[in-house]
Amino acid sequence: MAVTTRLTWMQEKKLQNCLGGKQFSLLFKASVHESSSEDLLRRCCNQGPTITVIYSDDRVIVAYMSQGYDEQNKFTILFNLEGTKILKCKIEPVSPLKVFNSRSNLYNCKNLDFQIDLKERKVTMSLNTIEKLTLPQCEIVSFQECEVFRCEDLLDTRKMKGLSELRESLLSAIRTYKPYRDLVCQIRILLLGPIGAGKSSFFNSIKSVFRGHVTHQALVDSNRTGKSEQYRTYSIKDGKDGNVLPFVLCDSMGLSEKKGLCVDDIFYILKGHIPDRYQFNFMKPITPGCGNYINFPMLKDRIHCAAFVFDANSIEHLSVEMVAKIKRARREMIKCGVVYLVLLTCVDSMDLIVRGDLIDIYRCMPVKLKIEKVHKNLGFAISDILVVSNYTSEWDLDPIKDVLNLSALRQMLLAADDFLEDLPLGETAIEERQLTSVQKKN
Repeated sequence: MAVTTRLTWMQEKKLQNCLGGKQFSLLFKASVHESSSEDLLRRCCNQGPTITVIYSDDRVIVAYMSQGYDEQNKFTILFNLEGTKILKCKIEPVSPLKVFNSRSNLYNCKNLDFQIDLKERKVTMSLNTIEKLTLPQCEIVSFQECEVFRCEDLLDTRKMKGLSELRESLLSAIRTYKPYRDLVCQIRILLLGPIGAGKSSFFNSIKSVFRGHVTHQALVDSNRTGKSEQYRTYSIKDGKDGNVLPFVLCDSMGLSEKKGLCVDDIFYILKGHIPDRYQFNFMKPITPGCGNYINFPMLKDRIHCAAFVFDANSIEHLSVEMVAKIKRARREMIKCGVVYLVLLTCVDSMDLIVRGDLIDIYRCMPVKLKIEKVHKNLGFAISDILVVSNYTSEWDLDPIKDVLNLSALRQMLLAADDFLEDLPLGETAIEERQLTSVQKKN
């Protein structure tokens, strides 16, 4: 039977954050293994950095040793976890750490003013240590359990190599992608969502990975009031061979309670009546014949997949009016037969989320709760909610972000294929004849 820890998810995440993003592997548990210093040393020596966790009635005390049990430690950090609070102090030993005392069965950290007696289940600390950790003025603390964990980097060389390979595989799949039955040359993906949710940033992030460096073609407003007042259709050239990639990202004006995109305009966008650089006017909805309105759009002009973009930190704060607009926009898509997904941005700025969590982000509890919120409040299927991580302040590409964003893009291309496959036979036959005619002229 697997040995499990008493650390809660919240306590583990707080410790991971304090230690710069580590993962913990349980090596020793006093109530399961022999409650002796010999057994602790046998299991925990030569394991590298470790944390020793002491569970008392009302708090958790943690000792992090940077070199583990068998080396001279450069430093040791003590933590006091009480509820959701965490206090710490750093102690630098001046001589090799003594870890064993056969006469008293003691795992001994005298140089740290911190001693653990496994047999008697007691911790002894100096008054100086107690004061730094704001513990009650009692030098001896009884405990119920002691656990020792090996500390490893969440992003080791093996994992980063696997991520790089996955990134290259996704890049190759998207570069060689061809829309269903070649009905169109490029899939058109509409990005729609509240102002400041990250629509333009997502385009910039996708362009960055294919160009090989971070770019900022689409303007992003730092005060989150939204910059996109035009309808923009962005093709991307592959930095590898200069070829145009098989998709177009369409950036629209953001949804807002007052001055954002008019929901009535969405129908005309989906049907392909709106050209690139169309200037939106929230006071004057689109009408047939206005400006450079496209009267007879072809399938290539239409939207083949839509992505609702939401900031993970703002889901709970969407107004009743905004929720109503989003649901109405979704009804327009259903009416037009357009497949839609959700992109959840800014998860990497959420509390307790570290870079290493992005590798397996869908299992991360705060993100799972956000996905549940989107499902419950807005009615989107959980399977349709994708997590992305935009480039905002970085200047170097990050394979973790790239994998998330490319995975989402690939799902959108597959969703667009579903849209094309579901078109009426008569409509696809017309498009194929038109496409053949164009190809012959060229």
